[in-house]
Amino acid sequence: MITGASGNVGTALLRRLQRVPGEHHLAGIARRPPRDGQPYQDVEWTALDLAAPAAAAALGPVFRGADAVVHLAWGFQPSHDTDYLDRSGVGGTRAVLDAARAEGVPHLVHMSSVGAYSPGPPDGHPVDEQWPTGGVDSLAYSREKVAAERLLDEHERRHPDGPALARLRPGLIVQRESGSALLRYGVPPFVPASLLRHVPLLPVDRSLVVPLVHTADVADAVERVLTRRATGPFNLAADPPVTRDDIAAVLGARPVHVPRQVLRGAVWASWHARLQPLDPGWLDLAFAAPLVDSTRARRELDWAPSVDALSALAEVIGGMADTAATSSPALRKRSVAAELAALVRRGPAAHRRHT
Repeated sequence: MITGASGNVGTALLRRLQRVPGEHHLAGIARRPPRDGQPYQDVEWTALDLAAPAAAAALGPVFRGADAVVHLAWGFQPSHDTDYLDRSGVGGTRAVLDAARAEGVPHLVHMSSVGAYSPGPPDGHPVDEQWPTGGVDSLAYSREKVAAERLLDEHERRHPDGPALARLRPGLIVQRESGSALLRYGVPPFVPASLLRHVPLLPVDRSLVVPLVHTADVADAVERVLTRRATGPFNLAADPPVTRDDIAAVLGARPVHVPRQVLRGAVWASWHARLQPLDPGWLDLAFAAPLVDSTRARRELDWAPSVDALSALAEVIGGMADTAATSSPALRKRSVAAELAALVRRGPAAHRRHT
């Protein structure tokens, strides 16, 4: 059973697990399953929003008889509607845990994040899985990943007999096919994607450095966790860590140092004005999240990234410039007209609801 099976990691995991026809019986759970199951017609699909109040009860019959559940479902937008994002991320994780426990599912793999970690050490040294998971308070995504980790902690204390839990903590997960989705998450809808091929300057604080990993390599790690019935936390990141200058080089832009607080002010103002979808908390996370040491995954899962971080960065920026997409609704092709219409529809109502 795979929640969020229509998303970035979910579709990559389906491709990986379907390499040998008939090897696995796969069931996908998504708020918006692919139409007619295409191109994943051998997957048994269930349409379900995990933010719904009765999600745990609805999941019970779906989970019945499952050998494992991979929990990938997570909400990123609308970034102003944090009530919905809380219900989706925290409430959805609680529903998955409750249903898996009630149905006796033996193994559950939860997709956590580097965003669950407390700010990294001042020297920038990569951290292992023992680093505190206190998150970054200014970002709903980080707070929700921390809350989900606490739910897993509570489950392990109160229910040692199962399901056995594994939690993956990857860096930024990217692939070419996520290009359109990333545009919707972080680029104003009135900005043409093709402008990414003509960026003269990159005004970002020179201290930026982030962990990154290719989506296919995350799917590989999930499969290894499943086949080994592995438990516990696993960091996932490719080398080398991505710096501001690396991003500028891929864009063909000249890097310009702009202090992160100045940049944050501009992002904050434009986000509150509903001019762009990027919550300024994402900038806080980008500068605070630690680099991660993936030694445990390499040692216990025999996992190693097949795509280095700089190649993955070039791939996803190319995908964004080309509005790369798939037939899955979560990875649909970006439409400037559709995004602008959605912004107009939800802007005033969202503003009244959250101010």
